[in-house]
Formats: sequence, structure tokens, C-alpha cells
Amino acid sequence: MIGLLQRVTEAEVRVAGNTVGAIGGGLLVLIGVEKDDTDTVAEKLLERIVTYRVFSDESGRMNLDLLERQGGLLLVPQFTLAAETSKGRRPGFSTAATPEQGRQRFDHLVACARQRIGIVATGVFGAHMEVRLTNDGPVTFWLQARN
Repeated sequence: MIGLLQRVTEAEVRVAGNTVGAIGGGLLVLIGVEKDDTDTVAEKLLERIVTYRVFSDESGRMNLDLLERQGGLLLVPQFTLAAETSKGRRPGFSTAATPEQGRQRFDHLVACARQRIGIVATGVFGAHMEVRLTNDGPVTFWLQARN
């Protein structure tokens, strides 16, 4: 499972012109689900997301995680993150989960996040979304969890 984590000052997701999820300062994480991912893998990725130290402490060093910062979390499903791009000029999706598997893993990740930190904003699985953000830094990290 892949998480493209971005530290933001604000972020929102819109579907058909309506805001479906928004946060102030915190993390926007685009989520890609691969075909071999399990609920355990989703839980491992969530642990990495909420404990990854990307926020500055009083010395200006990235020593604080989302839990310590008490920032917002916006999780957005993004099928294309699981694309195979190592060759050719067109992405392949043989490594991506099926839509049913992807929805199950994403929903499990969101449910676990809500148990862990409370309020979690999300995009809409399978929808055409517009994602707006102000990347703080910019700070962006590719996180991956596997079996």
C-alpha cells in the first residue's frame, strides 16, 4: 500500500463542485492500493502516516508527528499511485488492486484512522475528484507498507 504524504497548511477535495473533505494544517495523504495489500498492510501504513515526523519542533527540526502536532488528516484514494511506470510511455495497472479490493482496503484504513485520531476527512472512492492544497515546505514523502 502506498501513501504519498504531503504536509499542508490547508487542503480540500471536491466532487462535482461540492467540498467532500477539507482540513486546515496537517497531512494530505494520497492512497494507492496494490493487489497483494491486506488489512494488516493498511494498518502498518496508517501507523507510519500518523507517526512519521514531518512537523517542525521549537528548533525548526522535523521531530513532531501528526499525533503530537494534533493536525488534520485528509485521506484521498488514488488508483494511479499503484501504476507500473518503469518502462514504456503508458502506465500499466497490473500491480493495482481491483476496485473492490481497493475500496475495502481504503475503507479499512479510514476506519482505523478514525479510531486512532478521531476526525478524518476523505475523498470519495471511485469519483472524479479535484484536490486543492497548499503544500507546506514543500514537504512530500512516499511511504510504502508491504506484507
